[in-house]
Amino acid sequence: MTSPDQVDAAIEKAMEINDRSVVVEFVVHQDAMVWPMVAAGTSNDDILAARDAAPVWDRED
Repeated sequence: MTSPDQVDAAIEKAMEINDRSVVVEFVVHQDAMVWPMVAAGTSNDDILAARDAAPVWDRED
């Protein structure tokens, strides 16, 4: 997806699919503050969150 006017249609199309996983790729500016995120090449256990916006997990480490 390369245009903001494509977002709603892409989400609607993805929400209609219920028999398999769906991936929607959103292209954003390299300086966009998109959170949470997982850095390339790392585990989902290494999720990063914006300062003061980290999720509270229901688990103990």
